Amino acid sequence: MTARIAQLTSRALVRVSGPDARSFLHNLLTQDVESMGDGELRFGALLSPPGRLLFDLFIQCINCIDGIMLLDVAADRRDALIQRLSMYRLRARVAVEADDQPVFVCWDGEVESFAPDPRTPALGGRRYGGDVVTNAGEDDWQAHRLGVGVPDPTRDAPDDKTYPIEANFDLLNGIDFRKGCFIGQETTSRMKRRGSIRNRMLPIAFDGPPPPTGAELLNGELRAGEVLTGRDGHAMALVRLDRLEGDLTVDGRQVSVRRPAWFLTEP
Repeated sequence: MTARIAQLTSRALVRVSGPDARSFLHNLLTQDVESMGDGELRFGALLSPPGRLLFDLFIQCINCIDGIMLLDVAADRRDALIQRLSMYRLRARVAVEADDQPVFVCWDGEVESFAPDPRTPALGGRRYGGDVVTNAGEDDWQAHRLGVGVPDPTRDAPDDKTYPIEANFDLLNGIDFRKGCFIGQETTSRMKRRGSIRNRMLPIAFDGPPPPTGAELLNGELRAGEVLTGRDGHAMALVRLDRLEGDLTVDGRQVSVRRPAWFLTEP
């Protein structure tokens, strides 16, 4: 099977460079940046001080010795990320600027020069810049992502309202709990340590078009969660883990919750 390749115009890049680039990002993000090697791709987030998601992002070390890093973020959030990082820069010897190279993804096969998606191998790979021939569109990619059961935090997590563990960052290699401090670490680590995780994003299946975002998921007469973004037959939902068993409905339609292969915990 020929691998599918698409350009994601919904994503954009930020270049962080300078002698302090790695330590600067390491102290802010949920991911370990100090131990990255050239070309390596990792998934992480920048949180608010109370520990809620502000920006989901990928980090790639282009030249670790010289301190050249790329951040892959939602295109409509790039300026906000640059502004936020600049606020934290203080005396750090770093430059933060937009990088206009395109973002590409591949799936259904390996493609040379694409770095493996760090969330799960089933998603495929990512590449930044270069002369790449595409044979699929962004909508095809979104359908593939949803089929793998991975949420898109930019679409599914309202700004500064969702905890990263609710969006499965801990199960998708988006949080390094062994590293030092990062913004929002106290709340994030406490949720993981105490196991106080009531809600998670999981894919749901149903017949027909997707319910509107925010539609209530019911278990009998009890609220079991809410629908996030989706397409015909499939959507993501933020669900209560203690109400997954039973008769689930949305707007009177039967709904089933699917636990993807990467979902390693037992609610």
